[in-house]
Amino acid sequence: MDATTSGTPTIQYHHNIPDQPITTAIVVATPIPTFQRQQRHCFGDASPGEFPLSANPSIVLHVLTACNLDPQDLAKLEATCSFFRQPANFAPDFDLSLSEIAALDMCQKRAIFKPMSTEQREDLKRRCGGSWKLVLRYLQAGEACCRREKSQAIAGPGHSIAVTSNGVVYSFGSNSSGQLGHGTTEEEWRPRPIRTLQGIRIIQAAAGAGRTMLISDSGQVYACGKDSFGEAEYGGQGSKMVTAPQLVESLRNIFVVQAAIGNFFTAVLSREGRVYTFSWGSDGKLGHHTDQSDVEPHPLLGALEDIPVVQIAAGYCYLLCLACQPSGMSVYSVGCGLGGKLGHGSRTDEKYPRLIEQFQLLNLQPMVVAAGAWHAAVVGRDGRVCTWGWGRYGCLGHGNEECESAPKVVEALSNVKAVHVATGDYTTFVVSDDGDVYSFGCGESASLGHNAGIDEQGNRHANVLSPELVTSLKQINERVVQISLTNSIYWNAHTFALTESGKLYAFGAGDKGQLGIELVANQTERGNPERVDIDLG
Repeated sequence: MDATTSGTPTIQYHHNIPDQPITTAIVVATPIPTFQRQQRHCFGDASPGEFPLSANPSIVLHVLTACNLDPQDLAKLEATCSFFRQPANFAPDFDLSLSEIAALDMCQKRAIFKPMSTEQREDLKRRCGGSWKLVLRYLQAGEACCRREKSQAIAGPGHSIAVTSNGVVYSFGSNSSGQLGHGTTEEEWRPRPIRTLQGIRIIQAAAGAGRTMLISDSGQVYACGKDSFGEAEYGGQGSKMVTAPQLVESLRNIFVVQAAIGNFFTAVLSREGRVYTFSWGSDGKLGHHTDQSDVEPHPLLGALEDIPVVQIAAGYCYLLCLACQPSGMSVYSVGCGLGGKLGHGSRTDEKYPRLIEQFQLLNLQPMVVAAGAWHAAVVGRDGRVCTWGWGRYGCLGHGNEECESAPKVVEALSNVKAVHVATGDYTTFVVSDDGDVYSFGCGESASLGHNAGIDEQGNRHANVLSPELVTSLKQINERVVQISLTNSIYWNAHTFALTESGKLYAFGAGDKGQLGIELVANQTERGNPERVDIDLG
């Protein structure tokens, strides 16, 4: 390959090029010399030669796009060969390099990117760092950690939401506030589609106490249940109940891709990576002053105003944001610091988002973030798992119940490459790259999936201080891709395991019908995973 025509020194090729930040290259057009056939050819002479496909760059572009190369791979092509750095003379921008055009083409395949105007696309490109490769990485990161446009199950406080890969929504469980969206307040144990959403494709869902939020592929947000964004989780009712999904008017002009419901507040994430919050601002806890009846979204001010966020996670009075920058992925936290759950080495509150610096010290690139009620977890690109916050019942997985005010690697998982993590009320689940599931923390309500029976102290469900393989899920002979568990301190917990083929398994508390499984006699829970009669594939 030609590595000399741009005037740069010859770069040696290596099979294992270390990861490096994707940067925006400034292309300086230089005359491309006319190659003499007898002078050089990449398959012949040792002297620098002509790249044989340079006469047909459209073929190369097709290969780059069809193979869905990682943005990092595209950056490495530019770094090692001038052919990929020079202007490709392709529409819509004739000055873009071949790798940049390939990245743009792959962006255009994304449902949330397609409807964007040219101005909106350029704004997103600027926010991401000025490169289409960086935009592609931003989009892919959001898809990876949020199962955007894929099937998903949400184990909410007392009720459950399941979304098929086609965007059809099923709901079941507690319905005291109309949160199931069926137009009634009657409990339902059998999964039932929300009929009023027919013709609307839902790509994301969030469930809080007595409230459900659903996000369509057009960025619109529908909500049902308690008519409040910031009400306390327990002991209150909104000004009214909405028993069928209604469009959230205050978000009509924001293209939303994710919602997170925490105690006293709600947060949403826009297509451009901007975070907006509702309520819980009476003391300026989220950088603004509002009350719980507030229905207007407020942009999250501070460090993240010009940094795109790919995922948000809400716990008990705090919010985590996974940010995507040219230098890599990072995590910011804001809100109540009780128990050390903000991850800054202290227990102080933060009114504005603050970078968790510990990941840089650990040399860990965060890829997925989870916020439990009082503790948090992250999965790194290398598969390591970090936990921090209140360690009660062993939910941090470090073999004890001590608090950790900064992220700490779970050493018991050192031989496991994790790809997904989920947290609840003092409970944590980890999914490995081969589909194995590990859990630790509070064993109440059989929500850990171990079903160990009565322990030495007479407790029916023992707490687990270190990660243990959930053998009951391994026995189903299905690859698990997502775990969801109840993230509430007031409700008995239940857990969902979603497999690659779209099968859904449930275990834990089912007293309100939230498992989607009929319980008989005096049963209130299921200790082993049981198949829910619904196909999400």
